[in-house]
Amino acid sequence: MQIPADSRLIMIGDSVTDCGRARPVGTGSGLGHGYVAEVDLRLRALHPDRPVRVFNLGVGGDTVRDLAARWETDVLALRPDWLSVMIGINDVWRFFDPDPLKQAQAVLPEEYEATYDALLLRVRPQLNGLVLLTPYFIEPSKADAMRARMDAYGAIVKGLAARHRARLADTQAAFDRHLISQPSSALAPDRVHPTQAGHQILAQAFLAAVAV
Repeated sequence: MQIPADSRLIMIGDSVTDCGRARPVGTGSGLGHGYVAEVDLRLRALHPDRPVRVFNLGVGGDTVRDLAARWETDVLALRPDWLSVMIGINDVWRFFDPDPLKQAQAVLPEEYEATYDALLLRVRPQLNGLVLLTPYFIEPSKADAMRARMDAYGAIVKGLAARHRARLADTQAAFDRHLISQPSSALAPDRVHPTQAGHQILAQAFLAAVAV
């Protein structure tokens, strides 16, 4: 495993990360019921002699703008050794919301990349490791409008991972492999918020990125 013992691992993102975690900081039994808790369980099971302190800082509904607003308190002030970020689903989803007011909150690709890049520049020097998870849409057809836009934002994340020497967890590719043999509803009824099986796929993608 690439994450050393006693490291502080912060996992930040939107509702897919949040999953009912404790406030103000989710840790221990307060990691929620999603992939963050699954990562913690697997790390403990696979490396009981090398404990990693996992913290969940996901907030439902967040876009990259929201991450920027809380980056100081929820990332920098907590001084992580490793940081995991998954953001972008809401940035894209807003484009397709039937409510015009919510549509106006969509984040264009240029702002998404520039804001995300600025956040990583602020934190990267203090980190031993960084993991970026691509946003995803659990839809097999790449011609689907939301899937196509999500793929474009995923490509931005891949570029940021290379730029900032980060490990990449391609969550869209992970889900695509499962969509060959099962419907999207088995992984997420709304194609975004995962079932427990979907969260296991996310956890495995993260663990593969850190060579567990």
